[in-house]
Amino acid sequence: MAKFVLIGSGLAGGLLAAYLGRRGYEVELYERRADPREGNIVGGRSINLAISTRGIHALEQIGIADEALQHAIPMRGRMIHDKSGGLHFTPYDVDPKKCINSIGRASLNTTVIEAAQRYPNVRVHFNHKCADVDLTEAVCYLERTDGAVAAAVTAANPEIIQVSGDAVIGVDGAFSAVRQSMQMHIDSFQYDESYLAHGYKELTIPPGPDGSWRMEKNALHIWPRKSFMMIALPNPDGSFTCTLFWEVEGPRSFATTKSDEDVRRFFEEEFPDAIPIMSTLLEDFRQNPTGSLVTIRCAPWYYRDKVCLLGDAAHAVVPFYGQGMNAAFEDCVVFDDCLEKSPDNREHAFAEYFSRRKENADALADLAVDNFIEMRDKTASRTFRAKKKLDHLLEAALPGVYLPLYTMVTFARIPYAEAARRARRQDVIVYGSLIALSILLIALLLRLIAY
Repeated sequence: MAKFVLIGSGLAGGLLAAYLGRRGYEVELYERRADPREGNIVGGRSINLAISTRGIHALEQIGIADEALQHAIPMRGRMIHDKSGGLHFTPYDVDPKKCINSIGRASLNTTVIEAAQRYPNVRVHFNHKCADVDLTEAVCYLERTDGAVAAAVTAANPEIIQVSGDAVIGVDGAFSAVRQSMQMHIDSFQYDESYLAHGYKELTIPPGPDGSWRMEKNALHIWPRKSFMMIALPNPDGSFTCTLFWEVEGPRSFATTKSDEDVRRFFEEEFPDAIPIMSTLLEDFRQNPTGSLVTIRCAPWYYRDKVCLLGDAAHAVVPFYGQGMNAAFEDCVVFDDCLEKSPDNREHAFAEYFSRRKENADALADLAVDNFIEMRDKTASRTFRAKKKLDHLLEAALPGVYLPLYTMVTFARIPYAEAARRARRQDVIVYGSLIALSILLIALLLRLIAY
């Protein structure tokens, strides 16, 4: 069987290693960070994620869904916090059993890595940073990041480890070293990155004195404030991980809010109901970095039968649809299916995988940016909540015929591009019908008045 060298043992890297290991491939998985099972979590990076139907399906195919979800917390809808402290709950779906799940990044990463290591043909190596990839030979050049002396080195550089395989898979995130090698060495490689004017900062709502949650546990909390917002997801220990999405630059932004007094004043003005329960706010704001929000599109995702990209390395999206991890897990399912269909033609498998996923990744990128605008600007409005109620009424009245966009993206496995097209068609029909009905009623009313 062929040997795959995987770069990146994050969520998608660990899961892909399990899929490939199950097929009998030899897998060498390299990660630049230390083993997450030893408590090596990067400060300021979200400790929880939202996993839904697509991601759960990918875990089910490898037999680890129940194990992964044992500590997940279901979130059945959005809890909107207005500036006066009022709360408005909007369920995600007409079916109360349909929910997204808040899940810990570290525990999920541990689950997928351990699932991969159950196969004797899978080996995982931490503290190895990818420096370059020889695309034509499927050779990776890796640097040890733990200060240890490398056992296998090249003659040119005694600190560089050379690892070869039949193919290299870049599963190393938005700032992928494998993708960078493709950018440098493939003349026709297309690459585009776009940053939002907003950044993000992770904050915390600690658990209550008795370990309880200080807000509704089974909801995704949103403080929409037109041009910015804060969200909070529950954790099993009773805490909430909050994320402030705010302008990076400007008269009122991360750049101009430096002192503790500035931070306190801003939160008292914008999030008065959160202040009393954010006891570590000032410390969190000072210590946690301000992250960037980037969308990355590139093509192609593969080079011959030697190199391929998967997950954020191929299609990083902003987090506002909660689909980044779910899409990366879905990549693993499609990649595995393509290898099964073309076991003796790896380049054809890579090409089919790219063909099946590229349009959908681009569609998700657009949906994610659109959902940011919806979450920060529209969720607080009565009109928005009325539209959501109409969506649920139509879904209940026309089961299987009318599906809201959020339902198609989050609670189904309809391809993202198809879901976006179907939603547009539905809007034209529904709102066109409402306009036509309104015109008809006005005409009838005028006719009655005339008589």
